[in-house]
Amino acid sequence: MSFSVTYRRRVVDHRPKRARRVRDVLMRDVLMRDVLMRDVLMILSVVSVLSGASLSAKADSTAHNTGHNDAMLRDNLSHAVLLRDRALSGSQAMAIVTSLTTEVGPRLAGSEAEARAREWALSRLADLGLERIRAEGFEMTAWQRHAEQADIMVPFPQPLAVTALGGSVSTPVAGLTGEVVLFDSLATLKAATREQVSGKIVYVGHTMQRTQDGSSYGYLNPVRTAGPSVAAQKGAIAYLLRSIGTDSHRFPHTGSLRYAENTPHIPALALSNPDADQVERILSKGVELVVRLTVDTSLVPAAQSANVIAEILGHAAPEEVVVIGAHLDSWDLGTGAIDDGAGVGITMAAMALIKEAGLTPRRTIRLVLWGAEEVGLLGALAYRDRHQEALADHIIGSESDFGGGRIWKITADSQSQAGDQLLAHMADILLPLGIAPGSNDQPGGGPDLIPLVPEGVPTLRLHQDGRDYFDLHHTADDTVDKLDAASLDQNVAAFAVVAWLAANSDVGFRKAP
Repeated sequence: MSFSVTYRRRVVDHRPKRARRVRDVLMRDVLMRDVLMRDVLMILSVVSVLSGASLSAKADSTAHNTGHNDAMLRDNLSHAVLLRDRALSGSQAMAIVTSLTTEVGPRLAGSEAEARAREWALSRLADLGLERIRAEGFEMTAWQRHAEQADIMVPFPQPLAVTALGGSVSTPVAGLTGEVVLFDSLATLKAATREQVSGKIVYVGHTMQRTQDGSSYGYLNPVRTAGPSVAAQKGAIAYLLRSIGTDSHRFPHTGSLRYAENTPHIPALALSNPDADQVERILSKGVELVVRLTVDTSLVPAAQSANVIAEILGHAAPEEVVVIGAHLDSWDLGTGAIDDGAGVGITMAAMALIKEAGLTPRRTIRLVLWGAEEVGLLGALAYRDRHQEALADHIIGSESDFGGGRIWKITADSQSQAGDQLLAHMADILLPLGIAPGSNDQPGGGPDLIPLVPEGVPTLRLHQDGRDYFDLHHTADDTVDKLDAASLDQNVAAFAVVAWLAANSDVGFRKAP
């Protein structure tokens, strides 16, 4: 239930300025009372429902006791509403991602630029007044891009807009020339004979569909990751694919490949969607298509990366941890604003919001800015190994890694009645943001949480609207001007609410022993 006040302001107001100022102040007071009344009624409603649920939970010997009386619950919910509304009035998210993408720019995993991003993060986190700020380093093999080019030689000479896939080997210095053979899917390539492929440049075309949840990306991703090795096994000399993206611009999409063991490594590049159309139009004429490729890349075998970590320490159970975060690295084509500077800005701003409000949770809230995500979740794997003994105390985790679109749904994996109830509290407070409750039986809080799920760490996902995400993903067009401050603020509100409510409770999401 809500109350609303509307008024009409005349174009010409002949009353004295002081009278008009008094009127405006009074009107603002009325509107503020409207907002406060809405939130008070919502909190009272939730408390009423949850108090009944709490009594039910106490009767269930397998459920965790919420440990909150009505007064404490009201305070908890009131603080969550406060955080939500403060974020909506303006957070630091846009300023943070603007700073990162301007002062550091692209941040390829294991590169000097990623190292500068870590120094930037350590400094900014200190400015926010967070605690136990540190970098947890790990070693990796870093891939570097130097040059790439593709040209049609026959029948219609012209350049093509391409980008090498992350991890691709080089061509010979003079380049590599071959006839292009087309397959409309990875499945048809797998079904092809060696005679159809051997000695040729394989091209795989497909069409990525625009979806809110980005589900078509998962379906098509093997075309990029596995396709080069499938082609190499059949004797191909190089591999081309239509970019996994939904845009119609000449911005090819990069991303990692995965060479299979005991398989030749061949150069692999992505065509922009318009250039893929051009290739397919030429091949539809039934003529021979010959392309020359030049790729220059290198590997750095003992490069350094790290996860950057900062915390708000819990006052009662500091060893229990609620994890939020984003990945700090990016690809090297754009400035990594969408993927994943936005997530860095959102989660850092959520931590700053809680700190600025003077709130100290019962449990520790840990921010992890993951390193080397783009090249195989290396930071997440290193974190899992380093914190193996403490993972049982990880209450829940969530990552922001799907751009800066507005959040429209919340899902989680909960194995307890008390966990389900706490998720219901979160959903009630997030509903005014346009966020709908989803399944409580859906693991997957973001890519960097994947290694933690088999270890039993529960996850929560705040689903962003990704209908335009793959227009920009892994391209030179991934820049900060594509972000919207109001959408980022809505994300900050959601992350602050869920982090606070999970941390300022003793509710568990795991099945009770």
